Amino acid sequence: MGGLYLYRGSLQTFLPVPSYTPRSFNPPPVFFLHRTPFSLIDTLPPASLSPLPAFTSHTLAAHSHMDRTNSTSSRDLEKDEGVATTEFRRPSVSKERHNVVVEGVVVQDAVFGDINDGGPNYRGLGWIRAAVLLVKSQIGLGVLGIPSVLTSVGLVPGIILIFTVAVLSTFGAWVVGVFKLAHPSVYTLADVGYLIGGPIGREIMGGFYFLMLTAVAGAGMLGTATAFNAISENGACSVVFTLIAAILTFIFSSIRTLQKIGWIGFVGFISIMTAVIILTIAVGIQDRPSSAPQVGPWDPQVIIVGNPSFYDAMTAVVTIIFSFAGAPNFFNIIAEMRDPRDYNKALALCQTIVISTYVIIGCVVYHFCGIYVSSPALGSAGPLLKKVCYGIALPGLLVGCVLNTHMPAKYIFIRFMKNSPYLNSSGWQHWSVWLACVLGCTTFSFLIAEAIPFFNDLVSLIGALLSTLLSIIAEAVMFLWLYRAVLRKRSERNKTLVAGGSLSVFMIVMGSVVVVSGTIASVIAINNSLKNGTTKAPFAC
Repeated sequence: MGGLYLYRGSLQTFLPVPSYTPRSFNPPPVFFLHRTPFSLIDTLPPASLSPLPAFTSHTLAAHSHMDRTNSTSSRDLEKDEGVATTEFRRPSVSKERHNVVVEGVVVQDAVFGDINDGGPNYRGLGWIRAAVLLVKSQIGLGVLGIPSVLTSVGLVPGIILIFTVAVLSTFGAWVVGVFKLAHPSVYTLADVGYLIGGPIGREIMGGFYFLMLTAVAGAGMLGTATAFNAISENGACSVVFTLIAAILTFIFSSIRTLQKIGWIGFVGFISIMTAVIILTIAVGIQDRPSSAPQVGPWDPQVIIVGNPSFYDAMTAVVTIIFSFAGAPNFFNIIAEMRDPRDYNKALALCQTIVISTYVIIGCVVYHFCGIYVSSPALGSAGPLLKKVCYGIALPGLLVGCVLNTHMPAKYIFIRFMKNSPYLNSSGWQHWSVWLACVLGCTTFSFLIAEAIPFFNDLVSLIGALLSTLLSIIAEAVMFLWLYRAVLRKRSERNKTLVAGGSLSVFMIVMGSVVVVSGTIASVIAINNSLKNGTTKAPFAC
């Protein structure tokens, strides 16, 4: 059997999922997932499916593969009273952990191991709360840089750029869901790297994943320190405010499950949205933005089509990519969902909110502020409303730090505690290792925030070097790897698969160009800022 088939009892339907098959197999064409935002199906006739034995309607029978070795693997799916235990054996398939479900309840998770009442419930996240976390993984620092992008490239190219990156990021996020269902043991991009590239691939992708999330958390701490400075009118050294942000990040990131952090996510989402809405209304009713000439006539100088320099163009591109760079977090969120098959609903809601917010907020703020827009944008409405906006946005900025600290900390924690009885306990061993992981990630993010203490250039550097690689290129490689067996056979391809493969190749080529050129432009900008004295030195007030 060349695919993973999901049997859903009373519906009598089989939902094939792409999976890796050793070369000795001759797999049939694979199908795309059911309930996807895209209408993508293959033409494989139903008669060619080889279903699993029927189980109860509450039980998900799933089995997939992994690794590059050819060893025999089997999994007993345990059932409750009155239901026979069934073994599904596939020859020449290497070992991979899978979920074990009893009467609709996950009792052994492929990532978190045994689920018991004495430890944290890692599988308690509903799809609505998951959608909020998906949104909060993107809306935050990103939305604050959108108006400055329109200033650089012009209104029309800026909108086109937003929609282009939105399409690519949505496709990549959808691939994440497909990959996760095909490989339940995947928790982060590091596990993807292991599947595709072995141990070396895991360490490379794991390093990039850790560096990106901690760097984003560092940028969030810098944004939080900017908010404290705005509210207090520079009442203390910026390093002190960044340290306060780091302490608060550590406290809330130590919450062990995304189910509970989801409530904080609601608060962060509401606060950041309220702040940008107030900003939008304020710049619309005020006479002029705070950085415009305060006496005499003024012109916002709104540019429909700009003529940016190479540096400005690349900064705009990587800022937009950074604004949509939530995909590396999505594996973690799916892993803690009660039903990962609901991920596509959460993703559709997330992308609708994110794209609408970026386009509406960016265009309105740029229309009224023009070249006088501030970056971050919350400072565009004048001194008083700047305090109000930053005060309201403060929880949202902090929640962004929490999410991007919690997830790399849990990645390290799970790697360290894998197969340990303390992974799902609440004893001192569990808490000691967990808090050490959170503290280490928080400290690293704080050092990044103070080493590169300027918002625009830090966002551009992250967007070019890390966000493009992990949010655009990685997902394209994942798609090609999942469907490589079908894409190689002309007789089994359909137009949808060819379109997906072509889009993936475009994403790899485009992403590679952005990584190289964007990183060079960001490094040059940082060097010029330090030489010109337009920013403070590292670890200085």
